[in-house]
Amino acid sequence: MQVRVLGCSGAIAKDCRTTSFLVDCDLLVDAGTGVGDLSLDEMAGIDDVLLTHSHLDHIAALPLMLDAVASRRTRPLRVHALGATIAALRTHVFNNVIWPDFASIPTREAPFLSFHELTIGQQLELGTQAMKHIEVLPAVHAVPACGFAVRCARGSAHWVFSGDTERNPPFWERVNQLDVAMLVIETAFSNREQALAQRSLHLSPATLAGELAMIAPGRSYPIYITHTKPAETEEIMSQIDGLSSHAGVGGARAPWDIRWLAAAGVLEGV
Repeated sequence: MQVRVLGCSGAIAKDCRTTSFLVDCDLLVDAGTGVGDLSLDEMAGIDDVLLTHSHLDHIAALPLMLDAVASRRTRPLRVHALGATIAALRTHVFNNVIWPDFASIPTREAPFLSFHELTIGQQLELGTQAMKHIEVLPAVHAVPACGFAVRCARGSAHWVFSGDTERNPPFWERVNQLDVAMLVIETAFSNREQALAQRSLHLSPATLAGELAMIAPGRSYPIYITHTKPAETEEIMSQIDGLSSHAGVGGARAPWDIRWLAAAGVLEGV
């Protein structure tokens, strides 16, 4: 399984694209502005979209992508999301005011778009090129939100994505039970903006350290940082780079393998 990083920024700026990942060639996880770098053929090859939540930086490209390739598709694009996210999309985006209602165009019987409701803890399999197993993970955010654990249907190692979240013990309780190949976790704000991060239910480096401390003893895997605000990215990186070690069992210290995501990068090995 291959995960292509289309966007991993918390806002837009030159060379900064918001959250979106292409898993293999047929599954999109979030639909931020990075989707716009795909070719028409690549966009037309996407059959399923997993959305973590309804915020604009995670759904901005969805209506535009549909408009670009709907006429090239022979079946609806399936969008999988929490019920509250689907309700927000129906009410505020695909409402024939902001954008056409592609869930009823060209007909309600054969639309360009179909919605499929997810629940926390749900497991499902998706894929037209290669089947993938998905588990919906809990997140703690300003709107109903989730994360995802994705693996090849015949494999055991998961690509885990936190989605937008603040401190989240139930997430770690489940992740510690999984075979994790790599984790992508958000850190939107610097420690200088820790109060804002807490109010908006995002992580800062200080709270990230507390979250990573919940990784079970003996577990180690690459941890990729995503969703940094462009104006604070260098500051966030410096503060996270300072988290070179953490206390383990008996006070021993072991390094976290923290890495940085970049748009157009490819994550392999899952």
